[in-house]
Amino acid sequence: MAEYAHPEVLVSTQWVADHINDPNIRIVECDEDVLLYDVGHIPGAVKIDWQTELQDSLIRDYINKENFEKLMSEKGIANDTSVVFYGDKNNWWACYAFWTFKVMGHEKCLIMNGGRQKWIEEKRPLVKDVPKYPKTNYKVSHINESIRAFRDDVMKHIQLKKPLIDVRSPKEYTGELLHMENYPQEGALRGGHIPGAKNVPWARAANEDGTFKSADELKAIYEGEQGLRPDDDVIAYCRIGERSSHTWFVLTYLLGYKNVRNYDGSWTEWGNLVRAPIEKP
Repeated sequence: MAEYAHPEVLVSTQWVADHINDPNIRIVECDEDVLLYDVGHIPGAVKIDWQTELQDSLIRDYINKENFEKLMSEKGIANDTSVVFYGDKNNWWACYAFWTFKVMGHEKCLIMNGGRQKWIEEKRPLVKDVPKYPKTNYKVSHINESIRAFRDDVMKHIQLKKPLIDVRSPKEYTGELLHMENYPQEGALRGGHIPGAKNVPWARAANEDGTFKSADELKAIYEGEQGLRPDDDVIAYCRIGERSSHTWFVLTYLLGYKNVRNYDGSWTEWGNLVRAPIEKP
């Protein structure tokens, strides 16, 4: 993993196994399938539900500063805790939680390379016990919205012809599908993509075992095929900002891009937005 721009944010399954009892480490499981944690999880890991715990139930936004502080304190996470995220679907949701924590200004965030899939394939232990940790007094020091894009930012991006990466499936990109299978509630009135956006499905960045592809392979995809450069101002999007958080992680931490933002409004906002331009083949 030393080949990546920031190898320090990736840890192996063995590293996690060696640090399960480290009081300065908190292992967090965040899955698309929220029932997986109850089936079995890494010993000592706590669950964070991306929908019920990280998002506000009344407005389409993340929980506010006070509620994030309360959530962290209840999970036994302090300001100086190193949080190791892992989950299903090639760490798709683990990266979403990682990005959200970064928006909230948490410094020490790590990803277990390979996620839940690799841990299980290596026949490492899973438990059903839900750990209880002493409460902390977590305080958010700053909100970092420099890694988050809003619809007005995207409008300006289009006008300036800056790079946009649509990480959805090819059929979502062309407009043949208005939503992913089994996600009708996250569809849109219009199909297509944001003008100028290039289609690079998020999962292309992962190997079959759930680990991230090598730096050279990633460069071949994003730079060789799409012409991106590390100093580009890039916005990534998908349906609700979850798949694009995986691409945001890849570009920012594995390839070292300095200015990548995740548009979490994504297609469920843009595809329904009055007067927002779209493209179709």
